[in-house]
Amino acid sequence: MPKPKPVMLDVDGVEVKLSNPDKIYFPELGEDGGRKADLVGYYEAMALAGPLMTALAGRPTFLQRFPDGVTGDEIYQKHLTKYHPDHVESTRIVFPSKRTGQAFCPRIPADAVWAANLGTVTFHTWPTADPDNDHPDQLRIDLDPPGGSGFDDVRRVAIELVRPLLAELGLEGFVKTSGSRGVHVFVPIRPDWDFIATRRAVIALGRELERRAPESVTTSWWKEERGDRIFIDYNQNARDRSMAAPYSVRKSDRARVSTPVTWDELVDANPDDLTIATVPDLVARRGDPWHDIADHRSGLESLLEMVHRDDADGLGDLPYPPSYPKMPGEPPRVQPSRKVAGNWDDEGNPVQK
Repeated sequence: MPKPKPVMLDVDGVEVKLSNPDKIYFPELGEDGGRKADLVGYYEAMALAGPLMTALAGRPTFLQRFPDGVTGDEIYQKHLTKYHPDHVESTRIVFPSKRTGQAFCPRIPADAVWAANLGTVTFHTWPTADPDNDHPDQLRIDLDPPGGSGFDDVRRVAIELVRPLLAELGLEGFVKTSGSRGVHVFVPIRPDWDFIATRRAVIALGRELERRAPESVTTSWWKEERGDRIFIDYNQNARDRSMAAPYSVRKSDRARVSTPVTWDELVDANPDDLTIATVPDLVARRGDPWHDIADHRSGLESLLEMVHRDDADGLGDLPYPPSYPKMPGEPPRVQPSRKVAGNWDDEGNPVQK
């Protein structure tokens, strides 16, 4: 069978190729909304309407690609490909290892559509804006449910605990579904602090949530200590960590979308109803609740005061992910059940024997 000819799309005056439009990307949907053309068409519509570019424009963006659909092999791409159209740009990023790279940095709708044609299902953005990729302009609160919890449990923590605490601290939280069972809250901030400070700020916020509801929330990095509690994944704020961008499709059977909602909408939101088939109509009907997120930036002073208080109480830093270099003040990066106190010094470094 001859290879189907690509379709040339006019994306706001820029020509973008759509190859293999009839390839099935979401098998459960099949030809009724599950084709590559449906995925690319969704991203084209959301980019041209504005919400997707509000989320992506100017940010280092990693691409979670499934060239053969969501049941095929995954490519997680951090660096912009060497060969790309002239309209596609990159931005310089520094990894925890101090190595540098050039990440995809979408600017215009055609950039997002070009990436979607590569098989990108999910766009993962840094919390920074080019050219300053060393100072985040967002805190990201990832409410991660354990295996036994569902969306209702996470929703309750977001509404009853996270939102009131942010309000007490004078911070504005913008909420979205994760596209699965979780909830993400992004807090716009002034880009005046580095990744170490913003990560510690989220740790302090998580610890305060833990104090208020110890049976519901945990900041423990180690799964053996979490039980059935919602984990505040503070390490999503470490350098080189990215999160699914607003309006990104997720690897899911029904093409669920990580969808911005209002706090009132979150009360009744059902992640299974937020898909590439429904979200464009939702946005057309009521707009984008995140359209002015950049206008609500706050400072970190209130959270950094909590960091200092915790430090004074002996609650210092928490572990980084295993791939990161050892950080100053970080505790031993070993499961509590395997830790032998005599093998570690006060700074969390292994004792040489």
